[in-house]
Amino acid sequence: MSAPDLQRDTPRDELADRYGAPRPWRRRGLILASLLLAVVFGGWLTWTTVVHANPEVASDLQGFDVVDEHTATATIAVDVRSGVDASGARCLLRAFAADHTTVGELTFTPTGTGRYTESIRTERRATSVESVGCTTPTQNRPR
Repeated sequence: MSAPDLQRDTPRDELADRYGAPRPWRRRGLILASLLLAVVFGGWLTWTTVVHANPEVASDLQGFDVVDEHTATATIAVDVRSGVDASGARCLLRAFAADHTTVGELTFTPTGTGRYTESIRTERRATSVESVGCTTPTQNRPR
């Protein structure tokens, strides 16, 4: 066989006769299904971004102080979104020792937006304090 015989072009009609022509509705259906999936995903992504970007309650650790062997204090700024009842909010603080083990925890209920200074009882000397975050009954992820 010579090189021109191997690269012989087969007309499109001959291929369609041999293997069948693709149905035109399949391509349109695939495009429509892809667009519908993209719109649904975009809507879900927008909803998720809006809901999680504006939590009902958020907190920020301003500072901490190790008072003695069994006490550490932490100052936290709590921001409660307007129109949200803060009575169901809970904030969690953790104190850690030098070996990174948890030596104390404190859960407190903020009364509203503001700065709070809380005292954490520890089982031994703490070296750091972490604000895990605040939650509400409808916001289960700490912020």
